[in-house]
Amino acid sequence: MSEETTVRPERTERSERPERPQYRGNGPRKRRPFQRRKVCRFCADKDLVIDYKDPRVLRSFITERGKIVPRRISGNCSKHQREITEAIKRARNIALIPIASTHVVA
Repeated sequence: MSEETTVRPERTERSERPERPQYRGNGPRKRRPFQRRKVCRFCADKDLVIDYKDPRVLRSFITERGKIVPRRISGNCSKHQREITEAIKRARNIALIPIASTHVVA
């Protein structure tokens, strides 16, 4: 077998390369503005307690449709998000919080 060498074309300088378009798809790329990381309000304020008997605190973690707000939106840490979920489910079970928005009497 004879040794074959592959000849690669010489690399061009950056300035000589054709420019790539700065967009993909239909329009220019949109950059998201920097968003500040949300802080768990229960970790920040140690006096605030998660209790299933306090529906005022729990309502801020429920959407208008009665769904539990996810952690990435509420800004809670995983420990407190689990506690909030459990407290909301307990409060729903004993009818302190409505299960869905259709159960709310206006």
